[in-house]
Amino acid sequence: MNEKFSHRLTRVFLSALLLLTASAGHVALALAGQTAGKPQDNVVKVVYHADFSDPRRFSAMLTNIHNMVSTYQSELVDYDIRIVFVSWGIRFVTGDKLAGTPFIEDEALKQRRSDLQARLATLRDLQGVKLEVCGITREQIGLDEKKLMPGVTIVHSGVVQIVQLQRQGFAYLKVE
Repeated sequence: MNEKFSHRLTRVFLSALLLLTASAGHVALALAGQTAGKPQDNVVKVVYHADFSDPRRFSAMLTNIHNMVSTYQSELVDYDIRIVFVSWGIRFVTGDKLAGTPFIEDEALKQRRSDLQARLATLRDLQGVKLEVCGITREQIGLDEKKLMPGVTIVHSGVVQIVQLQRQGFAYLKVE
């Protein structure tokens, strides 16, 4: 084989290798959910809105969240699930009876509070569900931060937080 032909063959081989490498890199980026160097967010994002007083309804919401998280975990899907507590929802993230407030503990909540808080703590601690409470609601009823369940984050405004999360791609769910 002459030297000129060998040199040309080497250039063709290197060009083909470069093209193949670039293509493989593009395929790898596509498989990783990235396009043009910009990563895509493959995390499932969900925000639940808890602004109601009914313990039965809250229990149903916790069951829905547990089922969702269990499904995502079994399918190895990354998720970011949050519950934003606004207004009446504050009743579920404190053991305080909230006497003298519009959100005072009633008999239905008294009977179910410990079970609901245990289930909520399990979602928070074992399944990574984030709990956020409206700071405006907390301040308006004079509830000390120390009376909130551990792991509850105070956001300035619950409804503003929900809007901000939706703008970040969170799906909005509210159990009726």
